[in-house]
Amino acid sequence: MRHTISVLVENRFGVLARIAGLFSARGFNIDSLAVGETEDPTISRMTIVVDAEDERILEQIKKQLHKLIDVITVVDLTKKEFFERELILARVSVDKSNKNKIEKVINKFNVKILHKDEDSIIIEAALEQEKIKELFSTLKEFGIKQLVRTGKIAIPK
Repeated sequence: MRHTISVLVENRFGVLARIAGLFSARGFNIDSLAVGETEDPTISRMTIVVDAEDERILEQIKKQLHKLIDVITVVDLTKKEFFERELILARVSVDKSNKNKIEKVINKFNVKILHKDEDSIIIEAALEQEKIKELFSTLKEFGIKQLVRTGKIAIPK
């Protein structure tokens, strides 16, 4: 089961490495990790997505996170209501034969065009992670020249 964990931490050197180390030491691969300052520049929020079938081990990780001196709060959002988004920037191939199809995709996913040239466009999309996967799959058909993704970010309702 995929878990979305929100962690508030002191904005200090080495905190990210210590937290990532907790997951890797227990054999969990972090599927997604996004970190950024909060409204208080001394505090950062980490949104971590991890695939963990064993709830007991995940509980141990959360307890270990709480023990770290720089960790303020740990919340598993998985069983709560929350909003999530992921951002992608993509350079997609465009030619006369696929221009209309790409425009339909852009409208369907409410994608923003950042730049156009003769053979490509650069788009921006901020969507739920599942919609990002669907958009990515659709864009593959046209030819993705370059892609940049953030990790998932989430906030409770």
